Amino acid sequence: QVQLVESGGGLVQAGGSLRLSCAASGRTFSNYPMGWFRQAPGKERAFVATIWSSYTYYADSVKGRFTISRDNAQNTVFLQMNSLKPEDAAVYYCAMGRTVVPSTHPGEYNYWGQGTHVTVSS
Repeated sequence: QVQLVESGGGLVQAGGSLRLSCAASGRTFSNYPMGWFRQAPGKERAFVATIWSSYTYYADSVKGRFTISRDNAQNTVFLQMNSLKPEDAAVYYCAMGRTVVPSTHPGEYNYWGQGTHVTVSS
């Protein structure tokens, strides 16, 4: 089975940057899409970004500010977050897809990390 461990969250001022990491084990990392989701208090889990092969896709709310990348040799996926806004504050989750087909829907990801907290102050 797969284990995903996120790290890199913390407190940052609006306009600042953070880089989240997600280390994966237990499954051939490069063969499946990886995704980042976030969940703020009182809100449902929302799609942030996904990566598979040479393709990436982003939620409109983060496009142009966030960059998802993957290091297959290290079995690690990253989320570089720039120009952070208070509305970006949430628990960020890394996820691995059920199949080789990428998706923006949480239900299409069957492995999840424990989450890492991102707080953005004004």
